Amino acid sequence: MGVLDVFLQSSSSVSLLGLVAVLLLVYLISSNNFSSLGEGRVPPGPRPLPVLGNLLQIDLKRPYNTLLKLSKKYGSVFTVYLGPQKVVVLAGYETLKEALINYADEFGDRFEIPIIKEEQNGHGVLWSNGDSWRDMRPFALTNLRDFGMGKKACEDKIIEECGYLVEVFKGFKGEPFDTTQLMNYSVSNIICSIVYGSRFEYSDTKFRSMVDKTNRKVQLVGSPSIQMYNMFPWICQWVRNRSEITKINTFIKKENLAIFNHLKETLNPQLCRGLIDAFLVRKQSLEDSGITNSHFHDENLMVIIQNLFVAGTETTATTVRWGLLLMAKYPKIQDQVQEEIIRVIGSRQVQIEDRKSLPFTDAVIHETQRLANIVPMALPHRTSKDVTFQGFFIKKGTVVYPLLTSVLYDESEWEKPLSFHPAHFLDKDGKFVKRDAFMPFSAGRRICLGESLARMELFIFFTTLLQRFRFTPPPGVSEDELDLTPRVGFTLNPSPHKLCAVPLM
Repeated sequence: MGVLDVFLQSSSSVSLLGLVAVLLLVYLISSNNFSSLGEGRVPPGPRPLPVLGNLLQIDLKRPYNTLLKLSKKYGSVFTVYLGPQKVVVLAGYETLKEALINYADEFGDRFEIPIIKEEQNGHGVLWSNGDSWRDMRPFALTNLRDFGMGKKACEDKIIEECGYLVEVFKGFKGEPFDTTQLMNYSVSNIICSIVYGSRFEYSDTKFRSMVDKTNRKVQLVGSPSIQMYNMFPWICQWVRNRSEITKINTFIKKENLAIFNHLKETLNPQLCRGLIDAFLVRKQSLEDSGITNSHFHDENLMVIIQNLFVAGTETTATTVRWGLLLMAKYPKIQDQVQEEIIRVIGSRQVQIEDRKSLPFTDAVIHETQRLANIVPMALPHRTSKDVTFQGFFIKKGTVVYPLLTSVLYDESEWEKPLSFHPAHFLDKDGKFVKRDAFMPFSAGRRICLGESLARMELFIFFTTLLQRFRFTPPPGVSEDELDLTPRVGFTLNPSPHKLCAVPLM
């Protein structure tokens, strides 16, 4: 007979009081009241339930909204429990800037969520830590630059890819279509040319499947069922979305392995075609020197490829799609963008150096990034050591969520934080102004690897498409009916919709 059965079958008040005392003790221990005795003041937050933590208070479809509301009550540094997992949330521009830049080392580790850990196991550049991350990040950054990121060669690749995309858009002859897949294929080809050394045709079924399944995986990772799995992996391991993610991982790994093996067989150390070749050459050089235990091994390469493929496709393509949707919804702003492009550029090809001559267009792109809020919670961090931050004690190994949405929507930084307002990035004379609180790529040690590539892509894709097409809602749909509610997912994509791209030239 269990302890609970004994209590339930006893009629004595002593037993009843004992049960209450035991439950109260469990409750208090599971809360943050006793967790840091003698360690200093801990960040405040809503009182958690045993095991469940604050789960019942969180909207799992849009957890960033819940955390934003909690920050209004508990301040810019507060604690929540995602199930049994204690998490410290950082909110607001000043707090994130201080934590990620001034305390870069203390808040610089990555927390690998269970659904990612079982696939990547600490490899790659996005979710890794320690020596592996310290070797892989500079290698990836150096080679992204060597193979064109931020250079004229990369600009030429983007312009070429825009040309292919424009022709496909023209093929719809002004009829409504979904921009999702085409935009993903086009943007993905830029990172493919850097990583693999070549682009793919949009008709390539294997390439299409890799891009489509990657997009699907990003959506699933943010689903409520996967969030439940991350909180309670021992209970929720049979959720359907997890099995679908596993199948997607297996497919993507198989396709990458085929490409990887082909590149390995045709490798010329004197003529590297892309990042994979550079990795293989470095690996071989280390092995020739007798170093066989380095971090340059096949598992790291495979995960780096997947990291860059996802990061180099999803966020940029999604931002451009938000931009086109916003232009269709706000035609007067689209008018201003197109008037500026025609006046400054005319019919010639847009180039990155034109950015400084197109302040309104640049402001619209930045405001799209701000309002779209693609990665509202950033990837989770973890403290590398005990730290006292803004008067609060945070233990080593604590999971930390930098709430980027709280920066991009910070009421103390933006005049109209919840509206599409390009004037946020313009001065009184209509010149472009940088804003410190513009932080869509995060900041500090874990700032986005491909920021300069993404900025170049966004400018050239968006400006080229607005130079060539007028974007409108489908027939029978008004601008007001275009929905700006994001789809549920790890990144915030627009809800499914179609647009018309009417050729201008």
